[in-house]
Amino acid sequence: MRRTVNFDTTGVLQRILVLGVPIIIGQLGQIAQQFADTMMVGHFSTAHLAASGFINNLFNLVIFFQLGISYAVTPVVGAAKGKNDPRGVAQSLADGIVTNLIASIVITIVLLAVYHNIEIFRQPAEIVPIALPYLLTLTVSVPFMAAFNALKQYSDALGNTSTPMWIMLASNVLNIVLNYLLIYGISIPYFTLVPLGLTGAGIATFVSRVFSLTVLALCIRSPHSITSINLQGIKHMFRLGIPISIQLTLEASSFNICAIFMGWLGSVPLAAHQIMCTIATLCFQVVYGIGAAASVIISQYRGAGDWNNVRHTAHIAWFAGFAIILFMNATVYLCREPLISAFTTNEQVRACIFSLMPCFFLYQTGDSIQIIYANALRGIEQVRRMMTYAFISYLVVSIPLSYTFGFTFHLGSTGVWLGIPFGLSLAGLLFWHEFNRQTRLKIAAVPPQ
Repeated sequence: MRRTVNFDTTGVLQRILVLGVPIIIGQLGQIAQQFADTMMVGHFSTAHLAASGFINNLFNLVIFFQLGISYAVTPVVGAAKGKNDPRGVAQSLADGIVTNLIASIVITIVLLAVYHNIEIFRQPAEIVPIALPYLLTLTVSVPFMAAFNALKQYSDALGNTSTPMWIMLASNVLNIVLNYLLIYGISIPYFTLVPLGLTGAGIATFVSRVFSLTVLALCIRSPHSITSINLQGIKHMFRLGIPISIQLTLEASSFNICAIFMGWLGSVPLAAHQIMCTIATLCFQVVYGIGAAASVIISQYRGAGDWNNVRHTAHIAWFAGFAIILFMNATVYLCREPLISAFTTNEQVRACIFSLMPCFFLYQTGDSIQIIYANALRGIEQVRRMMTYAFISYLVVSIPLSYTFGFTFHLGSTGVWLGIPFGLSLAGLLFWHEFNRQTRLKIAAVPPQ
């Protein structure tokens, strides 16, 4: 007979929160930065807000793809820590940095191609001259963002989630200050900064990313000095990171292709989409903090061969994430009037935002499932099937439904957003099924005690 396993539910929840709260705070700081960017640009002009929405939704694909590469660092470092292998931990850091820098070079080349062929996206003519300089400044910042993400995932995997949190918060304060100076300009005796609008926001983002990388690199301490590059380790990082990247990019595409659809409907729906995506990202990042913390703990349990606690940790994380989603949905609903007013006073944009909110509330449950169990699958390094599930959920289901509801059924912007809940909910159920299948197989393979 197999021995009975006693789970420390309270202890696991406490570990998730201890690791997850700093991640959440850091992510909320990032959201505060996005809120500030969107509000400042929105009050500069509606055209600049629409251009920001277009470029940010394109660039989000880049962010999610690069994050996927960096997420490979967490399970590899976590497993080495679970095995008490400090040299393996150090080697994984070196491999992760090189892997992410290689990916950033490829991403930069792709973005430069987009810059020179921006017309293929058929966006309103008035936003293109505003969008191009902003895209260029974001492109230059990609290698700095990639190296920072690799270091952050390494720090998180070792259980040190507070250091990246403080650095991200300081970076966000710097970004907001620079936004104010560069977007609106400033004129004092003997010194003048002309208003740069959206381009100023891009420069502020670049400076804050350089700052974040520099400070975190000074704070990181490796347990061993590694002077060689492990090609096998880099290949392993890519084998893990690329499926994660594809899954995240396909997920983001359900929102970012919706942004293109919104651009076809005009500047007002596109501006409304940008504001709603900023609010939606707030909920996503909070639950992501829970999922990322669970992924760290799961990777350590996997390294120790404790598959029962791997399953237990994931399920506890989902209950915590679902409770948070219920609370945040209620908060957004109750505070909807002042929340929207903080972004824009344009009545057309406000009316469009209110029409999108039912779709936003509808997809949150499915999103919480897919966030938690996607992170759980990363923690056990079972990521290949996630690509297939993401392809089905987003490219086969979500995006075609968004187009059909929006244009074939003539539901406009609300119809475009109506396809999103179908894709996220299907992805969540498929990830949950795959995690349970994989862990049941591992537990069944353990010999009886």
